[in-house]
Amino acid sequence: MKWIIDDIFNALAQLKRWQTWLVLGLISVFVGLAYLISSFAFRTDALLVYLHRTAGACRELTNGLIISMFCGMIFFLFAALLTLGEFQQYFEFKQRNAHHQAQKSLFWGIGWGAGTLGIAASALVFFKQYCR
Repeated sequence: MKWIIDDIFNALAQLKRWQTWLVLGLISVFVGLAYLISSFAFRTDALLVYLHRTAGACRELTNGLIISMFCGMIFFLFAALLTLGEFQQYFEFKQRNAHHQAQKSLFWGIGWGAGTLGIAASALVFFKQYCR
């Protein structure tokens, strides 16, 4: 029973570290962007438009656009996971004083994060122009 209390104290100790808050912030940003994109995407759903469940006035998407958006969603998810993984590696390498590997992980983490934000921004711009 003591191990449960120790785990709770270890979890509370993690909340005092800035790395934890950085990762939680990144996750929050990615979830927020996914929510914004999905709210636009639901406006274009043919079944929801037919049932009059959406208030958006969006044009109907063609098959090519639907496939592109689906692939973009998959790339967004993978890029977000790679970003979190690279930052996790960065923190581990920094803890072990492996400065060269930490610098490479930070570089790739920032690159994947920028790619993730680019995918999300392009999807938001696309939907903003596609819907009235």
